[in-house]
Amino acid sequence: MPLFPCSKIIAFIIAYALLCPTLLLAQSERESRPRRIQSLPEPAAPVTQTARLSAEPTVRIGLATNARSVTISTSGRLMKVADESAAPELLSVARVRIEPRVLAPLPPSQGSDFSVEIQGAATRVDAERAAREIKEQTNESAVVALDAQTNTWKLRLGGNLSRAEADELREHLEDAGFVSATVTSARTNSSSTGTGNTQPGAKTGAANSSSTRTGAGNPQSANPQGITRPVSRASSPTRAAVVYAAGASMLFTSYAPVVFASDDERNMPVRFNEKPYRGRLEVFANAQGSLTVVNVLGMEDYVRGVVPNELNYPAIEALKAQAVAARTYAVRNKNQFASQGFDLLPTTRSQVYGGLSTEQPLATRAVEETRGLIATYQGAPINALYTSTCGGRTEDSENIFANAEPYLRARECSIEGRAAFAPFIVKTSREPAEIREDANLQLARDTALLSVNGFSLGSSRITDSWLSAGATISEVRNWIAVVARMARNPVPAITDDATRPPAFSTALAAALYGEGRADTLMDAADVEYILSFRDAADIPARNRADVAFLLRDGYLSLYPDVSLRPREPMTRARMLHTIASLMEARGKLLLQKGVAKPASAGALVLRSTKSRDLTVAVASDAFLFRAFGTTAYQMRSLTVVGGEPVQFHLNSRGEVDYLEVRPAADGAAAERFSPFTNWTAELSLGEAQARLSRWARGTGQLTDLRIAARGSSRRVTDLELIGTNGTAHVRGGRIRSALGLREQLFVIERRYDDTGRITGFTFTGRGWGHGVGMCQVGAYGMARAGLTYDKILKAYYTGIELTKLY
Repeated sequence: MPLFPCSKIIAFIIAYALLCPTLLLAQSERESRPRRIQSLPEPAAPVTQTARLSAEPTVRIGLATNARSVTISTSGRLMKVADESAAPELLSVARVRIEPRVLAPLPPSQGSDFSVEIQGAATRVDAERAAREIKEQTNESAVVALDAQTNTWKLRLGGNLSRAEADELREHLEDAGFVSATVTSARTNSSSTGTGNTQPGAKTGAANSSSTRTGAGNPQSANPQGITRPVSRASSPTRAAVVYAAGASMLFTSYAPVVFASDDERNMPVRFNEKPYRGRLEVFANAQGSLTVVNVLGMEDYVRGVVPNELNYPAIEALKAQAVAARTYAVRNKNQFASQGFDLLPTTRSQVYGGLSTEQPLATRAVEETRGLIATYQGAPINALYTSTCGGRTEDSENIFANAEPYLRARECSIEGRAAFAPFIVKTSREPAEIREDANLQLARDTALLSVNGFSLGSSRITDSWLSAGATISEVRNWIAVVARMARNPVPAITDDATRPPAFSTALAAALYGEGRADTLMDAADVEYILSFRDAADIPARNRADVAFLLRDGYLSLYPDVSLRPREPMTRARMLHTIASLMEARGKLLLQKGVAKPASAGALVLRSTKSRDLTVAVASDAFLFRAFGTTAYQMRSLTVVGGEPVQFHLNSRGEVDYLEVRPAADGAAAERFSPFTNWTAELSLGEAQARLSRWARGTGQLTDLRIAARGSSRRVTDLELIGTNGTAHVRGGRIRSALGLREQLFVIERRYDDTGRITGFTFTGRGWGHGVGMCQVGAYGMARAGLTYDKILKAYYTGIELTKLY
């Protein structure tokens, strides 16, 4: 195979195949209403065989577009190709430095006095925060300065740009969500803004295992039908790339793009500024007098470098879904930057591509197992938008962007119905306690805890009638003996009157604390002060301190008529509740706490407070409890999807014989694994005024915000700005970026001063990103639930098919 394939031939083949009528079928009438709740995905259908390319296409990624100096190297032998038709030439060095050289001044029409500004920040802190966000989102640096005319702070980016460059930078910022950017000229001191559709790109999160990356891209793509055209390879007789050896010696000068490669691309890849890339690196001097570096490589190698940077959760089916989405996006948006000599950027403006060093084995496997597969709608590649964390629902594309795409409909980020929870259900053969009376509700939990800790209850199923009966002296002796054993104290002498509150209190205190605790720590005044209820005089002197001690700390309780009834036997309910609450408070019931991971086949993975994962089996007759509000109820089965706070007890075989689960704070949607499922942000009235100033011109001082409309997913699609002189509106995807929030799936709470004037807003929301298309963390959650990649893709993209493109 030639070391440098002819790009013109490849481009012709690709263009012919993608123009084939069987691939570009006419689209039918779009859905008139969104499908808001999905049904269970159908069984996997055979991959649709439509027009196929005869070979894997190449893709050109613009790694750098404004470099002043670059280094190209390899651990093998470096080669260059100065012309497509020429044979590769082996260089005498393995490392070169390239610098641009301008051989003629810029023509007047390409004057470089333009920049891009973002205005309206109330404080320098706000402006610097925006500068950091711009750097994270776009890799563009901004200078913060005070605007003396408005007394607000502004950001300036890209000084000394041509008008075309400035317009491109403004579009770049708008794609990332910073829609208030304007182009300014130092020569005319004028400014202008774009008038086209705005595509707020999804915010990216911390670079950690939670992977909050999102694909950008406008639904109104520059390449709407996925047609592949050759990308121009810029060259100029007035611009040159000068190549130097490791020292200062010049090797050669080229007016045309120079392609660098390794003689062993597989084992010794070529490197750009020490970072390895598959394929080859093309360098040329651009029209602005700087260098552009393009990575030219096969589509599959490109997707290998995208998937682990966009989704790094360890679930093969989710990674396969991401691979298909990334490949589809690349096919659909190829030639997006053709005028600059490449197809796509390696950032969130296109897709995050990190090259060879970021590849991961599981992600590579996902790419290989989906080789050549793309998602199509009526034969055409879809614009496979995806978002990091959708907040439980995705949104119709037209409510965020300008276009209503039939495959980008609002969907629930979960599988419909109880079937979704089947893999996460834990069951028990034990029948729940038969309790009907409210007063005994807590006793189901109390008796279960005592039972697993060795207390003999003498009944296989707890009932109201058993609990309301008086405890026998043999039961009391057994229970007090177990308390003493667990507390490592001698068993106290128990008299026959221990079924009554006074003697029971003394026996229980002695078993748990040892002799004389209450009598030592409470004087006579303390005791009499506590024993001030109606029949306190009936308590014998020898028991008064113990009764007062247990009453003071809430372990004994009075009857509704403010009496203890010291002369009457205690019911089992009152006695067992006293023992259980006192033993739990003292930490004697051997309960462990942790956070559950998703259950699987009846087994649990529990993360303890020591951050250790413990995989345990659940006993077939375990006590299962689930909290509803503040009360735990006994259940026959529990659904453990992951993230639930739990308390559990292990028997002598290491099995869970008691499990108490509280609902996970992040709910049960497929994207619940994201750290951004729920969030809160606060803005003062002044901060909101500053951020919304571009849209609130002429309305005076901001006094309130009102949600005027929501989309199918409940995202805010129309935000009304209420001012002293009128109202204005922010609509669509601009809302999130205008407010500086992670998402626009939120509710607003107002803060007031003493006069009733609004002083600020609290935004409580879900998700991170634009909320359209595939939810990346949701894809992981669906994979954990057992869905395959094709079902995951069809769960998020309505009406699509999977097509083998090559």
